[in-house]
Amino acid sequence: MNILVLNGSPRKNGNVARALQREVEKLTGKAGAETCQVVWEDVCDLSFDFCKGCMACRSKSVCILPLDHAHKIAEEIIKCDMLLAGTPVYWGNMNGKLKSLFDRLVGVMMAESKMGIPRPLHKGKKAIIVTSCTTPFPFNYLCGQSSGAVRALKEILKSSGFKVIRKVNLSNTRR
Repeated sequence: MNILVLNGSPRKNGNVARALQREVEKLTGKAGAETCQVVWEDVCDLSFDFCKGCMACRSKSVCILPLDHAHKIAEEIIKCDMLLAGTPVYWGNMNGKLKSLFDRLVGVMMAESKMGIPRPLHKGKKAIIVTSCTTPFPFNYLCGQSSGAVRALKEILKSSGFKVIRKVNLSNTRR
């Protein structure tokens, strides 16, 4: 099993990173570490340009911008069997750099029919979402903080064909 971990947190040893690591340990323990290949990417360390909205990726299945780390992640997404996406909650959404990365990956995540209907490219693959929010429970949900970030990630992953098998939401993480 090929597992791709996208750590959207700028803190490499923060709550999101530790929760992602626990999820990887659960997965590799079940499948047997020797049968799993884990690729860990700290999104905040990646260098890539913003999506220009040209829509060329929809027909070419690859971003036409000059090669950068977004192209490398696109290759990893194509190869992975499971995607773990983790993010701290910023204003009820995912980290901006993670969102920008997903914007650049549209061409490898989904295609379009001739009528413009989205078509997922990763059916059968699984995903886990991890979020971390300083807002205490249940206000992290009632105020749309954690739920907003999860909704945004689910939209991307489900539209791409991934089945979200688990959501890990850490709340009240200020301490």
